[in-house]
Amino acid sequence: MKQMSLYSVRISRSADISRIVSATADIYRKAVDFFIHVCMKEWGSISTCKGQTGKVNAVEAFTIKTSRRASVPYDFGKDFYKFPSYLRRAAIAEAAGKVSSWKSNLKNWKEADPQTRGRCPGTPSAGYVYPAMYRDNMFVRTGTYTASIKVFTRGTWDWLEVSLRKGDVDYILRHCKNRRECVPTLQKRGKLWYLDFAFEETVELPEIEASARRILAVDLGINSACTCCVMGPDGTVAGRTFLKLPAENDRLGRAIGRIKKAQRQGTHRMPRLWARAKGISDDIAVKTAEFIVKTAVLYDVDVIVMEHLDVRGKKRGSGRQRLHHWKVMYVQQMVEQKAHREGIRISTVCAWKTSRLAFDGTGRVKRGRESERTANNYSICEFSTGKIYNCDLNASYNIGARYFIRELIKSLPVTVKQRLEAKVPSVSKRSTCTLSTLISLSAVLAAAAA
Repeated sequence: MKQMSLYSVRISRSADISRIVSATADIYRKAVDFFIHVCMKEWGSISTCKGQTGKVNAVEAFTIKTSRRASVPYDFGKDFYKFPSYLRRAAIAEAAGKVSSWKSNLKNWKEADPQTRGRCPGTPSAGYVYPAMYRDNMFVRTGTYTASIKVFTRGTWDWLEVSLRKGDVDYILRHCKNRRECVPTLQKRGKLWYLDFAFEETVELPEIEASARRILAVDLGINSACTCCVMGPDGTVAGRTFLKLPAENDRLGRAIGRIKKAQRQGTHRMPRLWARAKGISDDIAVKTAEFIVKTAVLYDVDVIVMEHLDVRGKKRGSGRQRLHHWKVMYVQQMVEQKAHREGIRISTVCAWKTSRLAFDGTGRVKRGRESERTANNYSICEFSTGKIYNCDLNASYNIGARYFIRELIKSLPVTVKQRLEAKVPSVSKRSTCTLSTLISLSAVLAAAAA
């Protein structure tokens, strides 16, 4: 499989260079807006073309004069003098994509229920798009720490020499020397300009039978960053690790408290407070992803298993601010990228009742105010037998068990599955499976193979 990664390199901080690069980005956005207007007018004929290349050629037929095409309905060269051809085709592709997306969104909006469909999709515009610096035509590497980019300056398009920050270039040379470098993109973050380099590499993930795999089951939490357990196909737990990050959680709690205080005082715009809270939550997410992958490499696992969580929609309850800053999807994306680079697969399981059911099969657990023994500590739970256990660790056992149950029986014939369900009835409903279910299933499979 192909793995993509992105690294940013800061270019010269000169005021003149920033002004020139900003002007280049502005004229590129104007070109995108021009082609969006053309696509909106002529979408009937453009949409019939197959593929991106066909649409680009169709738009050029409406806008670009040639020796065989002396006049066009929309003259692009009139307002965009000597606009580079590679950049022009990129602007056309960007415009066609925006118009196509808007058309499909508008169609879905018209077909939706008028009482629940919300606002009509706004007409497309260029927005904050940035130009791609195509190699040899828009970007030329002149040295290890220098490059030339084609920009709009003094009323024409010319080459501009820029310096690349040494630390960024050295990092790329150290970590990306075996990856294929793709076309860089000009980007602005804050007041600084960067060249974003995309790198492509081919990763081969090993094919291992489910009965021979070792997995790392991960339960992601809000107060506790993550809880991991290493599990085998028979339900044997080979290791357990916890990541708490108390200092980072305290800082996030204080940042959220400042936001709440400002909101109670009637303040609506708090960019600095929100940025601080976002930065802390991003730091927690990065450290959590690194810990999970390092643990997987340490125990030499084949698969990292996590819950399939859906955190979209409006957050409710007293902890909605903290839940809003929970970067669970960001963590899973980083874990996937890092794990694939190490040759480790990623899988997800149903998240229903992983924390609510005891791993030993004794049924529903008591948490929080449901029990006097857990009233002041939501991280622990009480089993129906009276045993007190770590709630996140209990969930990680159930996550790993559900993965193995699914993998072990999905390739079996229907008749064999029916016999297994007769002996282990809880296998038939995946959302109620626990570690005890996996242990029982493994015993039945082992007896059948003997």
